[in-house]
Amino acid sequence: MVRYSAASVATNPEKTALARGEYLRTHFKNMREVAAALTGLKLSKAYTYLADVSEHKQIIPFRRFAGGVGRASQAKQFKATQGRWPVKSVKFITRLLKNAESNADAKNIDVDDLTVKNIVVNQAPKTRRRTYRAHGRINPYQGHPCHVEVILAASDDEVEKADEKPSALIGLNRRQVARKAIEAARA
Repeated sequence: MVRYSAASVATNPEKTALARGEYLRTHFKNMREVAAALTGLKLSKAYTYLADVSEHKQIIPFRRFAGGVGRASQAKQFKATQGRWPVKSVKFITRLLKNAESNADAKNIDVDDLTVKNIVVNQAPKTRRRTYRAHGRINPYQGHPCHVEVILAASDDEVEKADEKPSALIGLNRRQVARKAIEAARA
């Protein structure tokens, strides 16, 4: 059996659906930024967001791998300045989300209730080729593929907060709590 990197699968496997892609021929850095943008979204919202990115209506903000990435005004909504529209990575991640959704449907999990719990992107071995340059030189010409794991989870039933009176010790630091305990012991 294949291991997934997230521990959330082990906690409640009946409410999680998995999908994974290996050696995907799309750039690792672009895929990492797409995954970071999708983590935590509802599945339906993730689909519409990815469709908007492929039509250049919304942008994927580039935060970590932003060297040489141009600035775009659409990135302002994410409090960032740099971003791109990585269409190929969006296509691959959409396929993985659909695969995970069908796996959830096979497990009888409500598809409307799914959220993107975790997306893990790892580097795959580089594809090595060579390109020929002027004056008889040769340079490496490598692709940077990636492995991707998608974990969708159904939201848990919300539990109502108990009606308790707030404690007098909430909001105090350790020294203040110790001082109150000493004063209570003296009295």
